[in-house]
Amino acid sequence: MNYLDEFKKFISSHYLSTGIRLTLGAVIPCLIFHHYGILNNLIAFPLGTLLIGTTDNPGPVHRRRNSLMIAIVTCFVVACVTGFSRHIHFVSFIEIILFGMFFSLVGVYGNRANSIGLISLLVFVFNIDDHISPEMVLHNALVFSAGGIWYLILFLVLQKIRPYKLIQQLLGENFVELGKLLSVKAGYYFAKPDYDELFNQMIHQQVILRENHETLREILFKTRQIVSESTNTSRILMLMFLDSVDLMERILNSQQNYSNLHRAFDDTKILRLFGTYISWLAAELLQIGLAVQGGFPSKPKHDLDEAFNKCQLAFDKIRERRMTHDNVEDFIMLRQILNSIQDITERIKKLHRATAYDVDLSKDYKPNLETDDFITKQEYSPRILLDNLSFKSSHFRHAFRVTLALIIGFLGSLFFDVGHGYWILLTIVTIMKPAFSITQQRNIYRIGGTVLGAFIGFMTLYLVKDDTVIFIIMMLAMIGAYSFLKINYFVASTGITLYVLLWFNFLNPQHITAVLQDRVIDTVIGSIIAYFVSSYVLPVWEHTQIKQYMKEALDANRKYFDNVSTIFTGVALNIGELKLHRKEAIIAMANLSDNFQRMLSEPKKQQVKMEEHHQFVATSHMLTSYIASLSTYAQTVGQSYLSEEFKPMIRQIDRQFETAIKVIEGEQNIGTEVIKESLPQNQKLIELLTIRKKEIKEMGIEKSAQSPARKALSDLKTINGLFELISTITIDEIKILNKISVEV
Repeated sequence: MNYLDEFKKFISSHYLSTGIRLTLGAVIPCLIFHHYGILNNLIAFPLGTLLIGTTDNPGPVHRRRNSLMIAIVTCFVVACVTGFSRHIHFVSFIEIILFGMFFSLVGVYGNRANSIGLISLLVFVFNIDDHISPEMVLHNALVFSAGGIWYLILFLVLQKIRPYKLIQQLLGENFVELGKLLSVKAGYYFAKPDYDELFNQMIHQQVILRENHETLREILFKTRQIVSESTNTSRILMLMFLDSVDLMERILNSQQNYSNLHRAFDDTKILRLFGTYISWLAAELLQIGLAVQGGFPSKPKHDLDEAFNKCQLAFDKIRERRMTHDNVEDFIMLRQILNSIQDITERIKKLHRATAYDVDLSKDYKPNLETDDFITKQEYSPRILLDNLSFKSSHFRHAFRVTLALIIGFLGSLFFDVGHGYWILLTIVTIMKPAFSITQQRNIYRIGGTVLGAFIGFMTLYLVKDDTVIFIIMMLAMIGAYSFLKINYFVASTGITLYVLLWFNFLNPQHITAVLQDRVIDTVIGSIIAYFVSSYVLPVWEHTQIKQYMKEALDANRKYFDNVSTIFTGVALNIGELKLHRKEAIIAMANLSDNFQRMLSEPKKQQVKMEEHHQFVATSHMLTSYIASLSTYAQTVGQSYLSEEFKPMIRQIDRQFETAIKVIEGEQNIGTEVIKESLPQNQKLIELLTIRKKEIKEMGIEKSAQSPARKALSDLKTINGLFELISTITIDEIKILNKISVEV
């Protein structure tokens, strides 16, 4: 990891922008209120700014605006209802059940609704405590709402001033992550690669890119201004995003049999040369990403034309020295890698130009996609909520666990002297997530971050006596807390604890020691409750859900394959439909991988059939990559190699997909006949291969290089090889699925 580059990425990221926006939005009013001596009466104002502001997830402007308005109204109602009834414990228990279930269950409507539900629960927790006098309940609710309205105004003003900034930040981050993906790919070309580790890194990067692409699609395709307006900036941003998606496909579809590559060429330097050059391309993508984030033109770090020519020259020399009629297929594979590298090089050179918002690039750009098809549609029908009112629903189980944990925490705060008892409930609400692995991780980070933050806070107050310095440290802690809230919960938890303690020190310095102790004790109690409830009350283990993700991956890959393969039989190419199926396949693969990664964090006894599931995830990744490779040939030379010979191959692979899906659906140990079937041979390919070997043997490498059969053989051999690989992978998946019990 290059820490300097990571720092540059963070400095220009939307995470830091969010942290600064929330911090200044909360602190500036505090300074004004303090100047006029009214801060103590309006302390709910910055709290409203911070909490309402955390519901502001990246997305289209109208959705962000609407979610902020809904959050303000909802939190006002919750604050009033809770505040006026908190002294009646019986009513408080009813509110815990109703609010705990409802606000945890609204997550069925997506991340934005889930954020509003979480903040509403936090407002409920803040107001259930006795620290607010009855006559101040309505006053505090209004002041809190005013703080939320202030953030809404701040958001709208900043959006008007810099309408493209968020898109640039997300798009730049996308290119940085693409560079990391390409850097992982380079690892396959160096000596003695660790295939398992490289595969895991590939999966991790694809999950990150999938989430980033979904957010960018929602912003770019759902915002009328971006889709329809003709400004150069908007057109270039759309162009760069679409190019980034194509580039990701190109990186994925460069999958090869790396074991065979190393066997054939490890005694030469060519693989290492390719790996080094691919690493350079990854560095170029990083430069592009940082430039897009920062809003300045990128400058190439290397002379790509000269470097690629060295790769081309090295290939020509080794082919001249070593290629024979016996190893021609190895060199066809090496040629395909070189072609992929060349294509990626040209795309990166184009992206370098795009960072300068070159008018020549955008003037001929015309979006030809039905953009609505590429956006994940979120329904808000009450029926969805009602359908989840069952213990079969993972969302309902999560809501039940949260509610039970809140009841236990509330009882503990009533019967035991735990100081700021609402911090117990606060910890439970922020830690507990639907997935056990995430809850466990946040539990550890919460305790560790709280202890570390308390220690830093204690040392700061002990060593620093200057209020200005303490204030600056508090500001930095706030910025760090809200910048890292969604990327590193340990750092965020440390920052939150630190700034809360320093804030309390300004408000009530006489009781800071008690506050520090309460913070640590209450957090530990809340974490313990969250851990035991998540572990033993209706837990949802990942192995119980993975079958659905596996089926979705197979379905998506089958549709993608059918769409791509029929182009070789004469069906007209529909580029919009092809890209839609590609998107669905990549999303399904990333969801499956994400599920498997979460399973790795669960208790060992819940890691059922891990080896088989890992094999299935790996084969699904390769399957999507091979179909993507086939897609590239379908789009470029598909019409040149139309043949009836592909139809029986396509039919057989379709039968294999169908068999695999039937196994997932419960028909065990089937597909014996399908597994034994061999893919029909391509007679045209056999003829071309025979001709080519004869030419090399009789004419030599140099003279035979001009033969028309060379290019045709290279393309047809690769296309046919991809059909064979897809068939082999689907057969492997049938075998793997037969090993996995249907109870999974």
